[in-house]
Amino acid sequence: MAARKDRNSLDAPMSIYEVHLGSWRRPSGDTGRFLTYREIAPLLIAYVKEMGFTHVEFLPVMEHPFYGSWGYQVTGYFAPTSRYGSPQDLMYLIDQCHQNNIGVILDWVPSHFPSDEHSIGNFDGAHEYEPADPRRGVHPDWNSFIFDYGRGEVRSFLLSSALFWLGSYHADGLRVDGVASMLYLDYSRAPGEWIPNAYGSRENLEAIGFLRRLNEDVYRLRPGVQTIAEESTAWPMVSRPTYVGGLGFGFKWDMGWMHDTLQYLAQDPFFRKYHHHKLIFRSVYAFSENFVLPLSHDEVVHGKGSLLGKMPGDPWQKYANLRLLLAYMFAEPGKKLLFMGNEFAQEREWNHDAALDWELLDQPHHSAVRLLVGDLNRLYLSQPALHALEYSPACFQWIDVHDGEKNVLSFLRMGNGPRELIAVVCNFSPVPRANYRIGVPERGFWREMLNTDAKQYGGSGRGNFGGVHTVPVPAHGRSHSLTIDLPPLAALYFGLDLDEDAQDTTPRLTNF
Repeated sequence: MAARKDRNSLDAPMSIYEVHLGSWRRPSGDTGRFLTYREIAPLLIAYVKEMGFTHVEFLPVMEHPFYGSWGYQVTGYFAPTSRYGSPQDLMYLIDQCHQNNIGVILDWVPSHFPSDEHSIGNFDGAHEYEPADPRRGVHPDWNSFIFDYGRGEVRSFLLSSALFWLGSYHADGLRVDGVASMLYLDYSRAPGEWIPNAYGSRENLEAIGFLRRLNEDVYRLRPGVQTIAEESTAWPMVSRPTYVGGLGFGFKWDMGWMHDTLQYLAQDPFFRKYHHHKLIFRSVYAFSENFVLPLSHDEVVHGKGSLLGKMPGDPWQKYANLRLLLAYMFAEPGKKLLFMGNEFAQEREWNHDAALDWELLDQPHHSAVRLLVGDLNRLYLSQPALHALEYSPACFQWIDVHDGEKNVLSFLRMGNGPRELIAVVCNFSPVPRANYRIGVPERGFWREMLNTDAKQYGGSGRGNFGGVHTVPVPAHGRSHSLTIDLPPLAALYFGLDLDEDAQDTTPRLTNF
């Protein structure tokens, strides 16, 4: 608890494992019962430590009557769900995570609540928590009630709930669900189905005021924690302080990056050159917010299939594309979030009524993807170039942004030190590229730190024999360059070796 302000800071590496407690694992031979908070604690903690994640994020654990809502239809804003045990059992799970240096983020839902009679809607026969007019008080997407953020009593109720989970349960952060739906009065509404604000516009002024007050209270009363906004629009300064006009969140999910990247990768590689802009558009806004890059539960439900299922091509290409996606995410500036099952290439769509298909790890391709994710986590944590300045433009430079014809993207990641450098080259084509040249800012030996085409990850084994020396041939506006062997559908990380002649005892993730 005393040290979490450092682990949750903007310049600390944060790799988040998103978990639905009811379906991560189930008791062996008893699919009808859930693991309790206490039963899941040693299993989850051991796995998270092995994989190298820094935080877990639980889909809402607040009491909810409909299990199929995954916790997003909350009725008990001060009560953990009894499906998995008692309040003290949840406290035990969080405490055990803390004792193992794992942060805990809880999903929290102030955007809407169920219309069931046992909920707080029509609480005493009147609309106490929600506006009476359905144009303001009913969410059209989920047929649920919207909180009346203009009432002091409702704001107090929600603020107390947020501080309760951060205080009594020692949560390290709240991921605030559905922020976009709170900000706009016309969210998912046709003309005539919403009421403008006092200025005739569509912004929900009361909700904006509530969110700012929420973040001010959280950061003042619970130092060291973070709030994370699930906000999918271009609303400005979501993760900027309220005193400069922002909403005051610590982080914001980068939904645009997620959508653009998955749409690009879903294309047959032959056509990807026509969609190259989807990969590079993020550079226009990448540092406008403190972003989290989410490959979350929302991308593997409601007929969307699994991440592996989204990838085109034959089975080998599907796994290669997925490995490339994961390495590309870890190379981009921003905190990382991965939903359970994605780390070992779950084949089917997520089903909340069943455990993940852990038996897939007996198959080489699946265990290889899990090995890659663990190595990516450890590399991200250990290399300042990948996290120390990830919210500053100083952490990123393009090497070549224009090679869409070959489906290749290359860039530099930089840390605080002048020689904390990693060059990242991604080949989104199934065609290997021999003698591919990239310009680099420093002469010397660039060690191949990671290659997603390595055999231990299920690849073909093409590589660069541990690294490449620069040659004094200018390229991409730089005086030195590397000539590399670029494998198909692969990402390569090259780190500048500070002293190639010194004895090097650092464990390497690939060795050719």
